[in-house]
Amino acid sequence: MRSISIPRSGPIISNTVTQFWSTVVWGEVEYMFVDMPPGTGDVPLTVFQSLPVDGIIVVASPQEQVAMIVEKSIEMAKLMQVPVLALVENMSYFKCPDCGKVHHIFGKSHAEEIAKKHGIETYCQLPVDPDLAAAVDAGEIEFVMEDGLDPIVEMLRKRDGK
Repeated sequence: MRSISIPRSGPIISNTVTQFWSTVVWGEVEYMFVDMPPGTGDVPLTVFQSLPVDGIIVVASPQEQVAMIVEKSIEMAKLMQVPVLALVENMSYFKCPDCGKVHHIFGKSHAEEIAKKHGIETYCQLPVDPDLAAAVDAGEIEFVMEDGLDPIVEMLRKRDGK
């Protein structure tokens, strides 16, 4: 029997992140958000070690398994001395447009308890919103008046003295 070595994608992505950061002429950038895969793998480690990270905003969803991964990510950030600025729980609930009832279709929210456990002062919960999805598909996201991220926007403004 012959074995075949399949390279891990983590180092490839890490090298791409490093190259992207170091070769692009960014100019004046007020905020840069780097969307990383969840967990504690090569990409977050590379970003924490090689980019000037002022803090992270952790994005989660309500599932139990996701909560476990999120907590590991938060612990890794703490070990790397990277502040966790906020927690966003995406797909937290669905509000029926007909009756107004809130449904937790992906399970009970864990955002508040995770935030409290780890001393994260700012967290928010975003709903499943078909109108938002339609706006994204139509390339019209800038016209959406969603206020679910307002707590994070305010926290960033205060942090920067604006």
